[in-house]
Amino acid sequence: MIFKTKDKQLVRIKEKSFKLEKEIQKLFENNLFEIMGVELVKSEFNIKNKRIDSLAFDPQAKAFVIVEYKRDRNSSVVDQGFTYLNLMLQNKADFIVEYNENLKKT
Repeated sequence: MIFKTKDKQLVRIKEKSFKLEKEIQKLFENNLFEIMGVELVKSEFNIKNKRIDSLAFDPQAKAFVIVEYKRDRNSSVVDQGFTYLNLMLQNKADFIVEYNENLKKT
């Protein structure tokens, strides 16, 4: 549960559902640095016939971050995470090029 304070009392915030994953993605990407402290590299990053919802970079850890959005609970997220990790490890150069081109950094 999430609460806010009002007149020194806790008031429960009601959950508002998202109709589409894209709504979650857009809200999250627009506030990525505030939420996670990472920079958005690319939305909808396609590589080797796979699509990563959001590719980000953590400047403090100097590491890429892959964000996958789910509107509902999904049991396959662990498998999907391993797939993305292997994809990144096998294609590091592609991730670095995307970072360099989109953030204009090296």
